[in-house]
Amino acid sequence: MGMHQYLESLDELELINRAPGYFKFQQHSVAAHSFKVTEIAQFLGDVEENAGEDVNWRLLYEKALNHDYTELFIGDIKTPVKYATPVLREMLADVDDKLTANFIKNEIPEAFQKAYRRRLSEGKDDSLEGKILSVADKLDLLYESFGEIQKGNPEEVYPEMYKESLSTMLKFRDMHCVKYVISKVIPDMLAESFTTQDKLKKLTRRVLKEDSE
Repeated sequence: MGMHQYLESLDELELINRAPGYFKFQQHSVAAHSFKVTEIAQFLGDVEENAGEDVNWRLLYEKALNHDYTELFIGDIKTPVKYATPVLREMLADVDDKLTANFIKNEIPEAFQKAYRRRLSEGKDDSLEGKILSVADKLDLLYESFGEIQKGNPEEVYPEMYKESLSTMLKFRDMHCVKYVISKVIPDMLAESFTTQDKLKKLTRRVLKEDSE
């Protein structure tokens, strides 16, 4: 048993589209998302390290690069469905864990199984690296939704995705990287010229105001 099945499966991640079921001007695959999240996490890690935090870079890269690999087994389920009830969320997580464990046992050589159990486990934990991953994941979703809004996509789901992404990032408001994104990145984003610019600025201000209250 070699690594053939794992290496071959990487192509399949390019075929899984994110946010299925909604009209979009630009498709985003799980493979592309994983790459972007890793790049974003790298930048956020730089911000944390420059602020004096001790970043475990190997752990951060492993978490970011592999965080959605297991969607190979169950696909990209819409967020409203995934979080519809705690019971459903727990059931999906249980199925995901079992399919992942079975894949590692049957397809990954024993010499590498420990490493892949670590890499393919839930990465969004309470460690600094897990928190950076959580922020990076939502920042990429923020940009995906912003891109559709900027192009004039009329689907109401994209302002909701933007709002949900920003609100989730604000749960980590004490992190240096989140403060940087709020103070430096988002103002530049909103300075771009697009038809619904004022509407998105108002939505952003409302989310930030609600968070501060």
